Amino acid sequence: MDMQYISHYGSPLGSILLAADDIGLTGLWFEGQHYFARGLDEAAEEKDLPVFNQARSWLDIYFAGKEPQLKIPLHITGSDFFRKVTDAMLSIPYGRTITYGEIASAISEKHCMGNVSARAVGGAVGHNTISIIVPCHRVIGAGWNLTGYAGGIDRKIQLLKLEGIDTASFSLPQANQ
Repeated sequence: MDMQYISHYGSPLGSILLAADDIGLTGLWFEGQHYFARGLDEAAEEKDLPVFNQARSWLDIYFAGKEPQLKIPLHITGSDFFRKVTDAMLSIPYGRTITYGEIASAISEKHCMGNVSARAVGGAVGHNTISIIVPCHRVIGAGWNLTGYAGGIDRKIQLLKLEGIDTASFSLPQANQ
């Protein structure tokens, strides 16, 4: 396993932990979010890496309300299906949303996989380890339903608004979800 490194970023929505290895960025989590630091080696050490500087620049642009054009080296790990879902998320344009079902259909068609379930896509989206840059916040449920976000629904709404998306027509999840 490659050595892992960490760095921190103070965002307007809370502290963010960044993780990387020698290949690229492996993690971006809001402190305390669901699945926080999933897959991060406990022996990860704080180190200033070029990829962290790139990620901080990307985030500075993003939180200034602009679409970042910087390309950051990412190291996506996980199953083949997870990587397909991640690729689909990376293709969602800034300021747009897509449903879990639309991702499932796109993966099914692109990879000739037969029926891919929206629920399976939801499981993969929910375990995204590189929040914001891999824009899982842009994935919504059918019927404009704002389903879960590991960083919290409030942050999901704030991220969508930051991108100029009118969230007034979205329905919020029930309190018991």
